[in-house]
Amino acid sequence: MTKLSLRNLGMEYESSVRAIDGLDLTVNAGELMVLVGPSGCGKTTALRLIAGLLHPTSGDVLFDDRSVLAVPAERRGAVMVLQDQALFPVKTVGENVAFGLKLRKVERSERRERVANALSAVQLSGFEHRWPDELSGGQRQRIALARTLVVRPRLLLLDEPLTSLEPGLRAELRDTICRLQRAVGITTVFVTHDQGEAMAVADRIAFLTDGRLRQVGPPSDFLHHPVDADAARFFGAQSILTGSRQSRPASQGRASVSRIH
Repeated sequence: MTKLSLRNLGMEYESSVRAIDGLDLTVNAGELMVLVGPSGCGKTTALRLIAGLLHPTSGDVLFDDRSVLAVPAERRGAVMVLQDQALFPVKTVGENVAFGLKLRKVERSERRERVANALSAVQLSGFEHRWPDELSGGQRQRIALARTLVVRPRLLLLDEPLTSLEPGLRAELRDTICRLQRAVGITTVFVTHDQGEAMAVADRIAFLTDGRLRQVGPPSDFLHHPVDADAARFFGAQSILTGSRQSRPASQGRASVSRIH
């Protein structure tokens, strides 16, 4: 498991728009951290900086206290799951999931085993020979998640992965993500603009506005101890999901799952 540290991180685009402004945040090893805030607050930019898809104008990104700014995206081990699953339409489900393993030159027999295990983990065993256009939106997002986990990344980065799904499917896939994250113990950063979704999945929440970190803490803090009026309005504007996942130590209740390792 990997600890992620963002130190005085800044990102300014050529238009002089400062998308991230002095972001200091630590995500503990095995923790599920949710970045939440209104549209345009810098959440996705932060993910791209962590993944290495953007280079910051200031500050640092560290994995286990080592800077990764000089490490290219393909070698960082931080993998993103997007709203758009970006599955290859001309490849079967099995070929889609195995794609990253093939690039890493994993032997064919091991690829088959790891693909089968990853599909089992997202409850889609036996789907290897189906085509992406034969799947529902929720199933395609599960395939995208399996494709990510099969390469055993150091960090899992989720960029509003549930936004395009119907409410019932959103709740189902949200529970799948939480279950897998707990089981594998992978350090995860989950971006959403939905307060209820943040409450339901987070170990801790980081609330951003205008590229700045306004408050970080367990979900209960945002209900009972908001740092200011902006935080209180944001988390009080809509009803919060019941049965939310409460704050817990990152290691509590976690167990390795051999079938996806």
